[in-house]
Order: sequence, then C-alpha cells, then structure tokens
Amino acid sequence: MSKINPVFLITPTTQKYEWGKIGNSSRVAQLLKSAASDFVLDESTPYAELWMGTHVKSPSGVTDSNNTLREVLAEHPELLGDVSSVFDTTNGNLPFLLKVLSIGKALSIQTHPDKKTAEKLHAEQPKIYTDPNHKPELALALTRFRGLCGFMPIPDIKMYLSVVPEFNSLIPGHVVHRFEGASEDDEKSALKELFSCLMTADIENVKEQLSNLVERYQGGGVTRVEQGIKDLVLTLNSQFPGDVGVFCCFVLNYVELKPREAIFLGAGEPHAYVAGDIIECMANSDNVIRAGLTPKLKDIPNLVNGLTYKTAKVDQHMIKPELFQFTYTTIYNPPILDFTVLGVDIPQNDRSTHEALSGPSISIVTWGSGSVSWDEGYPVQLLAGSVVFIGANTKVSFTSKDQGMTLYRAFVAVSL
Repeated sequence: MSKINPVFLITPTTQKYEWGKIGNSSRVAQLLKSAASDFVLDESTPYAELWMGTHVKSPSGVTDSNNTLREVLAEHPELLGDVSSVFDTTNGNLPFLLKVLSIGKALSIQTHPDKKTAEKLHAEQPKIYTDPNHKPELALALTRFRGLCGFMPIPDIKMYLSVVPEFNSLIPGHVVHRFEGASEDDEKSALKELFSCLMTADIENVKEQLSNLVERYQGGGVTRVEQGIKDLVLTLNSQFPGDVGVFCCFVLNYVELKPREAIFLGAGEPHAYVAGDIIECMANSDNVIRAGLTPKLKDIPNLVNGLTYKTAKVDQHMIKPELFQFTYTTIYNPPILDFTVLGVDIPQNDRSTHEALSGPSISIVTWGSGSVSWDEGYPVQLLAGSVVFIGANTKVSFTSKDQGMTLYRAFVAVSL
C-alpha cells in the first residue's frame, strides 16, 4: 500500500441542473473559475452544485491524480479514523456529503426519507432512489437565501384557509372542517389528510384557482395576512405556471436567511429552496422524494406518507453558530451524528490552528487565499474554491494572506 499525505487537494464535481444560476452569477461558477486555471466559463450554462465527497453518483477526484477520493480512502482506511464503528465506511465511503448550491430557480417541494424508508425505496426503485441512506441536511447561507421550510404552526394554516379562498377551494369541505376542529391529539392526522388532498387536487382546478389567485394579487386584492407571501407566490407561479406546489406557500414556513445563518432539515420535513447561494452538508445520500415545482418525477404517495407532520415556526429549524475552541471558528452543530460544520474567518495574515479530529473532514475556501499546513510536509496553497481533504487525527493550521480567508469545514460529528 502506497504512502499518502493526510492533507491533500480534491477536485469537486459540478452539477449543471436547470435550476442553477447562470454563468458568472453563480457562486459555484465563481469558485470554479478562481480555483481551476483551466476552467472555461460558459455564460449560458446553469452552474447549480459542487459536490465534495464520495457519493457513488459523483465522487470527487484527488487533484493531480487519476484516482477518486473514494478509491483513495478505500486504499487508506486510516484516513477515516474510527468512524467505521458508527458508519458504513466500506469502499471508501464518507458519512457526509458537502456541497455548494447556487439557486436561480426554485427547487422542488421535497422531503428526504429516514433510513428505514430509504432502504425500502432503494430496494424497490434503485434507479430513482440511488442509495439506501437517509439525508438530513444543513443549509448555510453564503448570500441572501429564500426558501420554504417545514410545516407552519396549525393556527397559521387555519388563517390562510380563512383568507385565501383559492387555497380553501382545493380542499374538500369536510376535510377543512375536520382540520379546523381537530384536537391536539388529532392535529397530525388532520394535517396529513389536508396536505394529501392539496397535493392530489384536480389538476385543472389547481390551474384555475392559481390563475384566480395570481389575478387577484396582480390586481391589488391582497389582504394584510397575504402581504408577506404575495411576491413568493407570484415568483413560483412565473417559474412553474399552474403547479400545485405554489399553494405550499400556505402550509410551509417561508424563511429568509442572511449570510452565515443556517437551517437544518431532518428526515420527513418538507421544504423547497427558492433562491440564493448556500453551503449544504448532508448525510451521504442523493435520495429526494418530490411532489411539486419540478419537471422531474413526482412521487406524491411516498412524500405524503413519509412526512412527520411536525408543525413549528421556522425558528425551530435554525442552527445558531456558536463559538468553537479553535481560533476564529464557529460551529454549526445539528442534532445528528453524520456531520458538523465549522465556519472559519481568518483576518489577513493570521492563523487558525485546528487540533486533531478523530474523523475525516473536507474544507472549502469561499473567500480570500492562504494555505493549510500540518506537522509533516509542505503547506498546501489555497485559493477561493480550493477544496482540501484532511485525514483523521491530523492537526492543521490554516494561514491567510493579505485578503484574509473564509472557509467551511465539514467533519464527522462523532469525532468531537
């Protein structure tokens, strides 16, 4: 087995989904352009995602080699440390997948399965659900971000039912009556029935009611309650005319994040990212169950049956960064074991030393330049867009240059 340094650059893969920001407006494209001298920008191409990890669909490469990161880690399991006691690291699997997303057009109304459901879906439809893993995820804003996130509180949904006749008319009267009168013990089942009726409403009726809603909004007939959601409704309808997913604005929380703010979505929580650039970290999975705002396959039965139907204000999804023990570092620590994310902001010509973590990590520089060094070997030079793998049990120092340097480091949470 050949010897390998514990710190090395990796090359992310790029996904050019149609919802991505176009050309140089995309943070994904900007990072690619900065880090890769041979990158040729196409101003007509949507640059949607950077993937950094070992997912079988699109594993990262090891820079200046012909190997994937997955292949290298399979040959050098010592770089993964002891995480195999908790996660499946066979064949070089990392437990997490790190991404950058640049969202120019709304992503689908979607959820992600828990592990038991993922295993079932993968066994039944492996071409659609490509792995047997769950996919809890963290979205951390790089620019202003907008999205839909989890079911809003029951009283808020009742309010929209009372003031938005176009929404109310899509739900059978007896279902609305049951929902409005449901006891606390019965609220989840009543919400499931209401949401199922909405997502399976007659297509022609959906188109008619959405047309009525848009006409009313454009004509100025907006109630005070609807004022905060009007622009989102019009935006989503312009992107997906006549789609039932637009009506999810009346059942899901609308969230706006400023840079460095983050939300977490566990299994079975409905959401849709609408616009912005984010760091996204998730369990090592690409399983998505969709039901609206998409030209892709809609799997409404599995989505409806897989949701938790927990209701809460959007604050319950926020992950607040806290100061961490490393200098210039904050931690985003969601309530799962699969991953944790560090945000590191180093002033110009300064240093942040990170003590050894017992598990593997991946870092991406999003601003500035500098280097990363460890006890043995030459420092690895870093630019905006550089992505570096750091093996388990390796102490490193990040050093900035004149601009300073900002990076995000994802690692396995059990290594704390």
